[in-house]
Amino acid sequence: MRALILALSLLIALPALAVQPDEVLSDPALEARAREISKVLRCPVCQGETIDESNAPISRDLRLYLRERLVAGDSDAQAVQAVTDRFGEYVLFQPPARGANWLLYLAGPVMALLALALGWRFVRSRRPAEERAETLSEAEKARLDQIMRD
Repeated sequence: MRALILALSLLIALPALAVQPDEVLSDPALEARAREISKVLRCPVCQGETIDESNAPISRDLRLYLRERLVAGDSDAQAVQAVTDRFGEYVLFQPPARGANWLLYLAGPVMALLALALGWRFVRSRRPAEERAETLSEAEKARLDQIMRD
């Protein structure tokens, strides 16, 4: 049981191993800023991980570049902008809502409204059972009465 707990705790700690010791800045304040900024930048290879969590070589390059910008005196916004200028908006987990990105931001709500409208139309188009029941002709009623008597 202890071995299982140890194995699970090591698996949970794996993302923390992504930042290599040689990447860590000597100034704790700058390193903390770099870590915070790294949480909003996406690994171009891993797609679902931040550059802080990823072990991909491109993430290492992004972390080093980000730290270079911070050491050079950039503010957080300037550092993110420099990374975005160099690698594109794809590295942002939350790209700004402008240009073609509006399609991404509006696609979800538009699809939800479309689904609601189609569902409402389907429900409204269904007639109650009384309306769907067809009336019998006199010959059919007579035949039904005869069947019921027998």
